[in-house]
Amino acid sequence: MWPSFDTFTLLFLAVTAILWTFALVDCLRNEPSEGNEKLVWVVVILLTTIFGAVLYLLLRRPKRVAQYGQ
Repeated sequence: MWPSFDTFTLLFLAVTAILWTFALVDCLRNEPSEGNEKLVWVVVILLTTIFGAVLYLLLRRPKRVAQYGQ
C-alpha cells in the first residue's frame, strides 16, 4: 500500500522535479563545451539533485547569460 501524500508534498515534489529537469536540460543544451566545466556541472546537478540545480541556476547561469548571451 502506498503512503498517503498530502497536496503540499506532491506540489513540492513536482516543483523540485521541474526545477531539476530545467537546470539539467539548460546545462546540457546551452553550456559551452570548452574544457570540463560543462561535464562538472552535469555531474553536480545529477549527484546533488535539487541542491546542484539551485547552485547551477544561481551561480553559473547568470554568468553564462552575461558572457555568451544564451
